Amino acid sequence: MELRSLLSWMAAEHELRGRARLIEGAHEPGTLGSFPEILRVTLEPGTVTGLVAVVVAWLRHRRSGSVTCRLTRRNGTSVEVSARRIREMDAGQVRELVVCLAEALESEPAPRESGVPSPAPRSAGES
Repeated sequence: MELRSLLSWMAAEHELRGRARLIEGAHEPGTLGSFPEILRVTLEPGTVTGLVAVVVAWLRHRRSGSVTCRLTRRNGTSVEVSARRIREMDAGQVRELVVCLAEALESEPAPRESGVPSPAPRSAGES
């Protein structure tokens, strides 16, 4: 139910309309059907801020304070935000949060170092 609600908020935003779809979970035996498990959103460059703003606004207006959203990029970059924390913020703090979350999602993660040194190059005569 929560994901369907968020989907309707996204559909109201011009730049996100038609870019989100629900991914159903596996049908469990003995149940009437599956339920939405993930909301997948396809974005163009520069639309991350719009997505984050909609998610933050949606979280602020939830009746239940126990909702948490995780926004994850295909490359694994992820941010998580909770309705409890957002509800207590003033408008300036909300704007700052939207900018911070959007920047975190738009930035490329730094390459991880494996800790294993690369082998030294060999000359043609070495075996």
